[in-house]
Amino acid sequence: MLKKFWLQFKTFYSGRYGFAIDILLFSVITIFFHNIWWSFESFIKSFSAVNQTADWLAKQVFLSSLWINRNLLGLQISIEEVNIMWFSNGGFVQVVESCSGLKQFYQILVLFILFPGPWKHKLWFIPVSIIIMHGVNILRIVILSVLVVWKPQYWDLVHVWVLRPFFYVVIFMLWVWWVEKFKNRKTSKAAATTS
Repeated sequence: MLKKFWLQFKTFYSGRYGFAIDILLFSVITIFFHNIWWSFESFIKSFSAVNQTADWLAKQVFLSSLWINRNLLGLQISIEEVNIMWFSNGGFVQVVESCSGLKQFYQILVLFILFPGPWKHKLWFIPVSIIIMHGVNILRIVILSVLVVWKPQYWDLVHVWVLRPFFYVVIFMLWVWWVEKFKNRKTSKAAATTS
């Protein structure tokens, strides 16, 4: 009986409703992870390895965005405290532990471990996705730096309502890439050989 149910589900899943099921699965994993992270944040951060990793990542984001701000954008920046960029207009950007991108790294890890697809591709796709997310985080700090200098009145709006949700847009785009190129590849090959 279970085998019959499984075969029916596989047929249903590989049919025209497969993408809807994929979206539902993506949503469930993403929402579940998000709720687990915030429900157990204090427990997660009680481990010194997690805090040390977050602090190290925050420092890397700070140093990379500082380099871009100074060398590519020509912004005048002074540093008086740890991970704080002070700009010529008196504004500043501080890269703290919560800006490290660690939560998003774990989110990518959990999403792609749980989501169906070949492990041989997961072994390189997950690290590449984490590197992409790190680059997006650096870009986020650079954008916030530019806002502090030229349009500081929009800083809160862009920080909270544009750049934070943008992480989820990038995760969704990575997921679409995964589904289109790797997860469905096995199904597409099987369909091509039977037709």
